[in-house]
Amino acid sequence: MNTIGYAAQSEGAPLAPFHFEHRDLRANDVAIEILYCGVCHSDLHTVRGDWGPQSYPLIPGHEIIGRVLEVGPDVKKYKAGDHVAVGCMVDSCQECDQCQHGEEQFCREGMTPTYGAPDRINGRITQGGYSKHIVVREEFVLRVPDGLDLSKAAPILCAGITTYSPLRTWGIKEGSRVGVIGLGGLGHMAVKLASAMGAHVTVMSRTADKKKDVEDLGADALLISSDEDAMQQATNSFDLIIDTVPVKHDLNVYMPLLDIDGSLVLVGQIGPLAEPNTAPLVMGRRRIAGSLIGGIAETQELLDFCAEKNVYPDCEMIRMDQINEAFERMERSDVRYRFVIDMATLEA
Repeated sequence: MNTIGYAAQSEGAPLAPFHFEHRDLRANDVAIEILYCGVCHSDLHTVRGDWGPQSYPLIPGHEIIGRVLEVGPDVKKYKAGDHVAVGCMVDSCQECDQCQHGEEQFCREGMTPTYGAPDRINGRITQGGYSKHIVVREEFVLRVPDGLDLSKAAPILCAGITTYSPLRTWGIKEGSRVGVIGLGGLGHMAVKLASAMGAHVTVMSRTADKKKDVEDLGADALLISSDEDAMQQATNSFDLIIDTVPVKHDLNVYMPLLDIDGSLVLVGQIGPLAEPNTAPLVMGRRRIAGSLIGGIAETQELLDFCAEKNVYPDCEMIRMDQINEAFERMERSDVRYRFVIDMATLEA
């Protein structure tokens, strides 16, 4: 399949039109016309080489909403015309214990990311959703529920599942006490999803200028982390804290906020943190944990949950040719809260 996308040709290079080929359909493949693609901060980090050397040219994008064009002869779940989604991974071994119990993101052999990684069979580098088309094996294609707004759904595939998975793993339910550190693409979805589960949600911020945003998103409270008195009063107040901050920072100020057996889960920063003080961990059986996206079944569960509860990311629609400007704005935190590309604006 000949198609077009926006690719970085080298580390730090701007994205520009790039013609390329997808593989011929295998028996279990689904060919998809991409309608919308979300813009994730990890797209920016990856194309700029912030997380290590990459293979170029590289087309990012792993928050994909599309329409099925064609399916291989063994495909059972989808047909031409169906609305579908693709998230952060497009393959795994399908045989290890992690794949077998629905956590393909932790595949023992390594899952295949949607872009920037060798295809498990032919070794060609996968190319992502900033393009007209994508070809994905059936097991990694998701059904878009009837009634879900296609133009707003794309960020559910990364920002959504990244925050939904720890909420589910740590058993959040009505009456649970959840804190959210950071109010960007991930943080605002954590607030919306936890609120929809019936939790009491508190956003933690260094300043009070986010008060209206916090209220608009449905959170119950704002805790100013630079206010020592307020932080002291909040000791033992949370069952779970989701930390979405994407840079090195100090966790020690947040650990005493957890109740006994509480967990602080990192979903933002990948890399070094300030040295932790273990006293709050030992004295309260508290935990620092991490979480990586979610499995395919859990992501489908999330899409269905969002359709049922009418939960959507706050999106700003852009044209494909605005992507470099969008990257610059993301670096300035000038987006509330997620860019989505209308792929109809990508001309062949």
